[in-house]
Amino acid sequence: MTSAYDFRAVDIDGNERSLDEFRGKAVLVVNTASKCGFTPQYEGLEELYRKYQDEGLVVLGFPCDQFRNQEPGDEAEIKSFCSLTYDVTFPMFAKIDVNGNDAHPLYKWLRDQKSGLLGDRIKWNFTKFLVNADGQVVDRYAPTTKPEDIAGDIEKLLK
Repeated sequence: MTSAYDFRAVDIDGNERSLDEFRGKAVLVVNTASKCGFTPQYEGLEELYRKYQDEGLVVLGFPCDQFRNQEPGDEAEIKSFCSLTYDVTFPMFAKIDVNGNDAHPLYKWLRDQKSGLLGDRIKWNFTKFLVNADGQVVDRYAPTTKPEDIAGDIEKLLK
């Protein structure tokens, strides 16, 4: 695989989608969880999406339960939580693994493209990858990086 757009993933409603539908956009890929200390970042992610979507940003949320069972719900529960609690409107996908042998192929590729402080492993929920319009990873952000702190990097990609 040579770009993020070469991958497919099942969305939160159970539909298989090609990430090629986001070609030409800046994409922020985030592994999420509903019961994490970083869960309030959903609000900031949604703010970024609403602010920049007309300029070409899309945020993609990938729920993950690999970190202390912080995403225990099924897809319907996750979708309801995101909608009712944070009014999430950006695309959400089915729960996946981001580390280990069963990691989603997109995440294996993302990790190969940009390592973090612990090597290529995803450290925790709300690790973020910024992908340019050509489908290449331009940066990786730690879970502690707040969405609003990424706005400048997003703006550079959108110009």
